[in-house]
Amino acid sequence: MNPSPDTAPLHPFATLTPDAVLDALASVGLYGDGRLMALSSYENRVYQATLEDGSRVVAKFYRSGRWSEAQILEEHAFAAELMAAEVPAVGPLVIDGRTLHPHGDFQFSVSPWRGGRQPELDDFEVLEWTGRFLARIHAVGAARPFTHRPALDLQSFGTEPRDWLLAHALIPLDVQSAWREACNAALDLIAADAQSTGAGGQFCLKNATMLRLHGDCHPGNILWTPLDEWGRGGPHFVDLDDARMGPAVQDLWMLLSGDRRQRTHQLGALLDGYEQFRPFDRRELALIEPLRTLRLIHYSAWLARRWEDPIFPINFPWFGSSDYWRGQVDMLHEQIEAMQEEPLVA
Repeated sequence: MNPSPDTAPLHPFATLTPDAVLDALASVGLYGDGRLMALSSYENRVYQATLEDGSRVVAKFYRSGRWSEAQILEEHAFAAELMAAEVPAVGPLVIDGRTLHPHGDFQFSVSPWRGGRQPELDDFEVLEWTGRFLARIHAVGAARPFTHRPALDLQSFGTEPRDWLLAHALIPLDVQSAWREACNAALDLIAADAQSTGAGGQFCLKNATMLRLHGDCHPGNILWTPLDEWGRGGPHFVDLDDARMGPAVQDLWMLLSGDRRQRTHQLGALLDGYEQFRPFDRRELALIEPLRTLRLIHYSAWLARRWEDPIFPINFPWFGSSDYWRGQVDMLHEQIEAMQEEPLVA
């Protein structure tokens, strides 16, 4: 999938050396002591930097061309609204009246460093607590729509990624036909629900109330700190980079795991907490498997679109092989079955 190392042009992020990161911080009056740690991020580049006074900040350098400046600033504004409402989200610092700063070919933001670990999602008390804070995020998110950021829909997360992958001939010929057929069957099933009408029609993405979401609320984007003697601690939410319009259930389903019985109990705990602050439309539970299917298709296209970035072949060496795509075919068939089952109830 790659040009040879001798002919491949340098990726833009290749110029983001430690000195460049420190120079960017210095350009906004933050002077590092030389200690930098690269944090886990593939879409952007994110670094923890220790400043001369011993405090720590997180510098985020945005991937060029992914979001417009207006879309990035809309994410920052959403984070500011959440923090103003005392929701434990981590947003960028305002420095010289700005949250987004230019440096060379990059735009970057700086946030306060917050420690923590992934939440113990097999603990129902943790799930209930997380559900309460998700409801508070959504209460803020429902106050007004995004103007510049897109919505999670069938076209952008399903149809367009499928068409792009096929148009670029990125699926090996020995599995291309099977993947196309499975992908088409899955998307046709989602589209058929979207077109259903009347009492017998299925609740679908177009029926759902759209609001501003975290958008990528998996366990890695929730940091948990133990309670201190003043009762401070619990979950805080990081990385609003994928914030967009969508149904509330999008921020819940990625926190579910295990078999159907386990997921049902987890969902019950999440909603016990969620509904202490905000009502939840139970009909949205029918969207869990369609949303999972769309994420599966979108994820493959995301990996393929980013393959020229050297960090992707290093971290996803299994991507692109016939075995990978055969695995995707199997998962799509599983999703087709799952979408035809009764949705979870809680």
